[in-house]
Amino acid sequence: MARVGVQTGLSDVEQELQTMGHDVVQVSNEEDAQGCDCCVVSGRDPEVAGVSPQGDMSIISADGLTAQEIGERVEQSLSNHQG
Repeated sequence: MARVGVQTGLSDVEQELQTMGHDVVQVSNEEDAQGCDCCVVSGRDPEVAGVSPQGDMSIISADGLTAQEIGERVEQSLSNHQG
């Protein structure tokens, strides 16, 4: 089970990822993102969300995507890191 950070305010994404079996934490700054395998932010620029990539952590933009599409991108990102 992956630990996925989700920017505060993306509750539909949170629910989708929890349904997929991920450990979901709300992220509002870099400190919150520590220990996450990837983070989902609302805009294209993660710096605006107060999150920057740490180590192998992926940042996924929710901009223009449905919660299901974001879930698929999270899965894809996680499988790329494990491969």
